[in-house]
Amino acid sequence: MAKSTQVATPQTSSASRQPMTFQWRAYYEMTKPKVVALMLLTVLVGMCLAVPGSVPLQPMIFGLIGIAMMSGAAAALNHLIDRRIDGQMARTYNRPLPKGKVSAGHALTFALLLAVLGFVILYTLVNAITAWLTFASLIGYAIVYTAYLKRATPQNIVIGGLAGAMPPLLGWTAVTGEFHGHSLLLVIIIFTWTPPHFWALAIHRKADYAKVDVPMLPVTHGTEFTKTCILLYTFLLAIACLLPVLVGMSGPLYLVSSTLLSCAFIYKAWQLKYADEPGLAMNVFKFSIYHLMLLFLALLADHYLWS
Repeated sequence: MAKSTQVATPQTSSASRQPMTFQWRAYYEMTKPKVVALMLLTVLVGMCLAVPGSVPLQPMIFGLIGIAMMSGAAAALNHLIDRRIDGQMARTYNRPLPKGKVSAGHALTFALLLAVLGFVILYTLVNAITAWLTFASLIGYAIVYTAYLKRATPQNIVIGGLAGAMPPLLGWTAVTGEFHGHSLLLVIIIFTWTPPHFWALAIHRKADYAKVDVPMLPVTHGTEFTKTCILLYTFLLAIACLLPVLVGMSGPLYLVSSTLLSCAFIYKAWQLKYADEPGLAMNVFKFSIYHLMLLFLALLADHYLWS
C-alpha cells in the first residue's frame, strides 16, 4: 500500500510545536521592528518640528526609547491576542506564537515588562503627558483595535487608525510637554494615510481574512468597493498633506515633495481601480510605506532648510 503524504498548510505547520526555549529573535519579531522603525521616524520628525533649533538630547533619546518599548509591547499584545487567527492565515502562521516558539504566558509577561519599563522611562525622564498619551495609544491599538474593533466592524482600521496616528504628537509633547495644533496636523496625515495603506493589504489577503471571519472591508463590501475607497482616500490624503503648508508650518520643498508623492499615490490607486493586475494591491501597500517615509523626511528637510 502506498504511503500517504500530507501537504504542509498553515494549520498543520502551526501544530508542530518547537521546544519552548528562549529565542531572542522570536521575542524581537513580536515587537514588529519594521513597523516600529517607521513609527519612530514620525516620532523624530514630530520632535524636530516642535522646536526651531536642535532637539534637546534627553527628551529625544529617552523619548524614542520609551515610545519604542511601549510600541513594541503593543505589538507583542497584538501577537498574543491574534495568535489563534494568525495560525490560520498564510501571512502570519509563521509568527512565534502559532509556531510555538513563545508561550502565551511568556508573551504576556514580555509585553507587560516592556510596557511598564517604557512607561517608567517616559514618565521619569521625559514627561508625564507623553507617558500617558503613549499608554493611551497602546490601549487603543492592543485592546480597542485588536481585541474589539478588528472583529466588530469593517471600519476597524478607520476608527482604530487613530492609535497608530499618534506618534508625531508623542514626539512633539516629548520635547515641549504640551499640545500644539501643528502636531495634530501630522496626526491627521497618518490617520488619513492608514486606511488606503491597510486596505490594499486587505485586498491582497482577502481570502485569509474571510477564512478567519475578520470583517475587513474587502470581505464585507467586496474588492471593487474597497478599491474605490482607496482611490477616494488618496485624494483626501493629498489634501491632508497640504495642511502643514497652509498653516505656514512647512515651505516650498515640502510642498513640491508632498505634491509629487500624492500624485504618485493617486496614480497607484487609479491603477488598482481601473487597471488591476495580479500583485498590484501588494505593490500599492508597499508603495504607501515609502510614501509615508519620504513624506516625513521631506517635512524634516524642509524644516531645517527654512528654519
